[in-house]
Amino acid sequence: MRNSMENSIDYDVVVFDMDGVIFDSERAVMQCWKELAKKYNIPDIEQAVLSCTGTTMKRTREIMLETYGADFPYDSYAKESSAIYHSRYDGGRLPMKPGVVELLTFLKEEGKKIALASSTRRQTVINQLKDAGILDFFDQVICGDMVERSKPAPDIYRYACEQLHLAPAECMAVEDSPNGVSSAYDAGCKVVMVPDQAPPDEETKKKIAACPDSLNEIIKLFDALAQ
Repeated sequence: MRNSMENSIDYDVVVFDMDGVIFDSERAVMQCWKELAKKYNIPDIEQAVLSCTGTTMKRTREIMLETYGADFPYDSYAKESSAIYHSRYDGGRLPMKPGVVELLTFLKEEGKKIALASSTRRQTVINQLKDAGILDFFDQVICGDMVERSKPAPDIYRYACEQLHLAPAECMAVEDSPNGVSSAYDAGCKVVMVPDQAPPDEETKKKIAACPDSLNEIIKLFDALAQ
C-alpha cells in the first residue's frame, strides 16, 4: 500500500470530512433509522440512508422523498430519529473513530494545516468538536450551511480551499462516502477514502488516490514520508 500512496498523500493541508471519518456518527444514525424502520415498517432503509451519507439535511430530505414518495412522513420520522440520536450521543458521548487524535496530533507536529468540510450544520459541528476536545486542531471549519449546494457538489471543498488560500490541488481530502469523494474530487483535491459503512464502488475507485483501512494507516504513510 505504501508505494502506491506516498506521492498522493504528501500535502501541506489535509481537509477532513466529519461524520464517518472523525466520528462514528453515520453508524449511529443508521441504527436510529433501523429502529424506526422496524417500528413503522419502512422498507429498504439501509440503502436509503446510505444514499444520504455525506449530504446536508435539506438534500437528505429530498432523497428520502424521492425514494419513498411525496407522502412519506419524513419530517416526523426525522424528528423522532434525531431525538433518539441526541438522547444517546450528546454531551461528548459520540464515539470518535480509532486514530483520530493520534492523526490530528501527528499532522500538527509535522506542520500541516488541518481543515474540516462537513455537510452538518455549523453549530452542531462546533458543539461536537468541542465536546470531543478536538476543535483547536482545526485551522478552518467549513459546514453545510455555509455553501449553496450539498455534497456531492464540489462547493464545500472549493470554499474550504478558498478560506485556506490554497488551490484545491494543494489539498488532500479524507472522506468515507461516495458523495464526499465526488465532492472533493470534482473540486480538484486529491482524495483518500477511509470507507465507513461500505467499500468504494467502481466509479468511486476511479476518483481516489488511496483507500487505507483506517486513519492509523494514514499516520504510517505520513510517518514514512517524514523519514
